[in-house]
Amino acid sequence: MPNTTTVTLIPGDGIGPDITDATLRILYAAGARIEWDRQLAGLAGVKELGSPLPEITLESIRQNRIALKGPLTTPVGVGFRSVNVALRKEFDLYANVRPARSLVPGGRYRDIDLVLIRENTEGLYVGVEHYIGMGDDPKAAAESVMIITRFGAERVVRFAFEYALHHGRRKVTLAHKANILKFTQGLILEAGRNVAQEYAGRVSFEDMIVDATAMNLVLHPERFDVLVMENMFGDILSDLMAGLVGGLGLAPGGNIGRSAAMFEPVHGSAPDIAGKGVANPTAMLLAGCMMLDHIHQGEVADHIRKAVEAQIHSGESLTPDLGGKATTAQYADAVIRRL
Repeated sequence: MPNTTTVTLIPGDGIGPDITDATLRILYAAGARIEWDRQLAGLAGVKELGSPLPEITLESIRQNRIALKGPLTTPVGVGFRSVNVALRKEFDLYANVRPARSLVPGGRYRDIDLVLIRENTEGLYVGVEHYIGMGDDPKAAAESVMIITRFGAERVVRFAFEYALHHGRRKVTLAHKANILKFTQGLILEAGRNVAQEYAGRVSFEDMIVDATAMNLVLHPERFDVLVMENMFGDILSDLMAGLVGGLGLAPGGNIGRSAAMFEPVHGSAPDIAGKGVANPTAMLLAGCMMLDHIHQGEVADHIRKAVEAQIHSGESLTPDLGGKATTAQYADAVIRRL
């Protein structure tokens, strides 16, 4: 197969294997030129290899430099606070790209086409926190430290502007809370304004308080295009944006660094429906399309996106979360027929 790319594949936990199988069948039917290197992580990694993040999995990603993964469950009391966060830190996947685009007809919003760029390695999610004892209470208070560096802030804002240029986007909005957190958020705002000057005349720029950003995303989503912000704010507002287009079942994400990239559905492993064969694979499939764009197989990605959109608009063979009664496999079969 010409121009084949080897990709590390982590099927994941819970509904992960089902939606991964559906995704792989659709990618194959669409003509994606990929050789899969299957690896384990999360609960599956603990069960088979004794670790939620086995070294063989890390080595596979180091070698292939690109991964597609299903949702992972972080085992309680074992290893990392979050396997996903550990993967992002291990490979310095500093930019989390989360697009939100209208697919389901008849919703509250139409023609949503937004992209949120979330800083992935700093902020409160670095996990620098501790308890403060007082008297007989060792947990009388708890303290977390928000860490922001000029380097981290500038590179994620620059990534957002480069993304906008590459994808023909018109504006970047920096969401922040610099009115209250004048040092940490003030540094992000300062870095954002400095980087924006490099793109003046090519991509417009605005900054907005994060709570006002949340309100305007609901009231006037059309005023936004590309949004960029620190870690926790991005985590929250990207889920809000997913709600504008039908929920997390339609929300893909990409984690991009200088030496590696990892693509995944935004949703979790959904243990309540694991093994029932009714999970919606669309988020995983769209993450696969983001991966195809990244490895220069964009024509295949566009073909799949058109088939998915046509299938959802048809109202036929949809999974229960989309208002249908189809199984995961039946939905995948229907998308393949569209191809």
